[in-house]
Amino acid sequence: MSVPEIGTLAPDFTLRGVLLGDDGSVARHDFSLSAHRGAPVVLAFYPGDDSLVCTKQLCSYASELDRFRDLGATVWGINFGDLGSHEQFARKRDLRFPLLADVDRKVVQAYGIQMPGLGLKRSVFVIGADGVVRWKHVARLGLTFQDTDTITKELAALARH
Repeated sequence: MSVPEIGTLAPDFTLRGVLLGDDGSVARHDFSLSAHRGAPVVLAFYPGDDSLVCTKQLCSYASELDRFRDLGATVWGINFGDLGSHEQFARKRDLRFPLLADVDRKVVQAYGIQMPGLGLKRSVFVIGADGVVRWKHVARLGLTFQDTDTITKELAALARH
């Protein structure tokens, strides 16, 4: 499948994920994009739990989570890892946003970001409150990532419209 275009409805999905609580507990839930309508969602697709660049990326989002929340948005991290791997990563790095397990790779395929034999392209999608793709960045190489300033600027522009 191809990468969804800006202005089109984001592919819907439901994935199981983990969420680290303020008390250190971890809850496992189903997360459905369509059930989250009414508020923007940042989908951060990342290649691997606890790898160097992925750790920098997700820790940077976690450390500035209030900036996303101030704009009414939530952040969801997504990759092929299972719930056990996500839980270990969330605990080790104190990541307090959902990490979703796309173990069958259907969501990555629906977003057109699978790299055969290599995994997935590091990608960020800003999904508007209406479920429409409002901004995206799909990396050719996964050695860098979109920073919080870039993403929150796009979220702020959404809030003005």
